[in-house]
Amino acid sequence: MKRVYILLTDTGTVFTKCIRVFTGKKYNHASLGLDLQLNQVYSFGRKKVTNPFDGGFVKENLYQDFFLQASCQVYCFEVAEEQFERLQDTVQAFGLDSAKYKYNLLGLVGIALHQHWNRKDAYFCSQFLAHVFEESQTVRFSKPIYLITPTDLIEAVQPRLVYEGTVDEYLANSATYIESPITVYGTSQKYGTSSVKKWGFPVINRFF
Repeated sequence: MKRVYILLTDTGTVFTKCIRVFTGKKYNHASLGLDLQLNQVYSFGRKKVTNPFDGGFVKENLYQDFFLQASCQVYCFEVAEEQFERLQDTVQAFGLDSAKYKYNLLGLVGIALHQHWNRKDAYFCSQFLAHVFEESQTVRFSKPIYLITPTDLIEAVQPRLVYEGTVDEYLANSATYIESPITVYGTSQKYGTSSVKKWGFPVINRFF
């Protein structure tokens, strides 16, 4: 079995705040992680941190200032070896032909207005993850992938929450968080029947 990670983030930008108005959810950006340390993280988002309107397929660098202080949730679930290979192949195919893919901003508007607007070769973040999961025969969704939100991903996949806190805290201590069924940093919240464990590790900031 191989582990796959779903990273939900809230960067606090104007764009994410606008999305939150329509979703009512804190976390509105989803990324696919292929390793515990989150060195291999893929999504659809801004290609340049300074330009939210230049978007497409991206390999995200979580050590950038843009992500380090972002709030996040890290989820984990297991898939069979052959599913993981198909998942990797699907992501690689996006990378090899990344220039043709665009960010599906119109699709986000469609979700907000409850309109079904599907665009060829255009994805938003959770739509991309849903596509990868379906192509790898990992998850089947009950509605079209261009209507899938980050919340829909979690409800369909039902992964295990292993961390909630800031990105830099996770990066500094990622090997530890996977040991606990549920780890939420700096809160006494409970999820299901599992009690939450508090951690007091020092934050290590690393920059490229």
